Amino acid sequence: MSEREELKAIMIERSILKGDFTLVSGKKSTYYINGKMTTLHSKGLNLSARLLLESLGDLEYDGFAGPVIGADPIIGALLTLSAERGEEKEGFLIRKEAKGHGTQKLVEGRLEKGMKIIIVEDVVTTGGSLLKAAEAIEAGGGEIAAVHVLVDREEGAVDRIAGAGYEFRSLFKVSELL
Repeated sequence: MSEREELKAIMIERSILKGDFTLVSGKKSTYYINGKMTTLHSKGLNLSARLLLESLGDLEYDGFAGPVIGADPIIGALLTLSAERGEEKEGFLIRKEAKGHGTQKLVEGRLEKGMKIIIVEDVVTTGGSLLKAAEAIEAGGGEIAAVHVLVDREEGAVDRIAGAGYEFRSLFKVSELL
């Protein structure tokens, strides 16, 4: 079994829930994809990060960023695997809103002007939270090299993200998992 097929099996077993759900976008759905059930599992996270890194091989980038909480384990794993490969990369966590104490930052991490960043997330529906994350990185002087997710729910994110001028990639489309 290939690593992609193994990850697919883990996602189907751990992350696909059936029922009636309201998504972050406000849309109603008869299924929910809880990507964190895969990325908070040792084998699921390792495979996710390995496959994401493989798929980024043609891009030039300095680090990884994404919205908290879905992107947090992915970013940590990508940084770890990058270090194992002898590559120095930066990680950035993007809050929903700037914290009201300490540094009061929206973006945590050492973001420098001109850095090329890959925006990552576990699951995307319409792309709204990923576009907000991209805006936060750009406001801090970074450039978006690509937007990459584990699962695209195939509900408009591709067009919306491409319409904003970003390259979009996903490891899986929801139609492959249902």
